[in-house]
Amino acid sequence: MSHSRKNMGERIEKTKSVLKEELNTVRAGRANPALLDKVMVEYYGTPTPLRNLSNISVPEPRILMITPFDPKSLGDVERAINAANIGITPNNDGKNIRLEVPQLTEERRKELTKTTRKMGEDAKVAIRNLRREANDALKKQQKAGEITEDDLKEELDAIQKQIDQAVSDIDEMVTAKDREILEV
Repeated sequence: MSHSRKNMGERIEKTKSVLKEELNTVRAGRANPALLDKVMVEYYGTPTPLRNLSNISVPEPRILMITPFDPKSLGDVERAINAANIGITPNNDGKNIRLEVPQLTEERRKELTKTTRKMGEDAKVAIRNLRREANDALKKQQKAGEITEDDLKEELDAIQKQIDQAVSDIDEMVTAKDREILEV
């Protein structure tokens, strides 16, 4: 395996990982602690991820329960959730914060599937750009006489297989998320 193909493989995995994180932040009508991954709490003047300050559980399919390790930070956690604009209003009972994930309307479900498909399409574009970069680098190597025409063809075919597999993986990820969103 050539260096450029190995490097491209790593970058493809990074792209797929980023897509997976983005898809996890899309609300599918079911409580998922990943909804709160990007929530930062101002804790003693330092922005801190919510998951580092509290226990996040799912006692019921549509409820997230947040129990801060430090009860004094309850107000800060509530403010951070409101500021994060995740579309859910926190209920503070003095010890815990409950987030009730509302049911999605049919219209909202369709909007969310459009969003996930766009995320998938963006990831595919990024992967195709990686293919173009790798192909260009190989063609330069061939022009410079570093690799033969046969080696070039072999590498280009291997890269195309890698790209096809990555695009297939992305399609599967998006389809799975769409199924989750459309499930009533």
